[in-house]
Amino acid sequence: MRALNTTKLVLLIVGGLNWGLVGFFNYNLVDGLFGAGSVLARVVYAIVGLAAVWGLVALFMGPDEKEA
Repeated sequence: MRALNTTKLVLLIVGGLNWGLVGFFNYNLVDGLFGAGSVLARVVYAIVGLAAVWGLVALFMGPDEKEA
């Protein structure tokens, strides 16, 4: 479970850094790497979005459920 939580954290950091680049420099790294609107870019956005939902659920779970 620890590896999954680490993966979630990495995905959330990648998403946050991408939004920071968009906000500060008007540059979307995901679109730059995979092409704007490409299937691969959409997959990356979907995976990062799922990690965010997973993080939100973990935020509201008690400590016992997080360890399971």
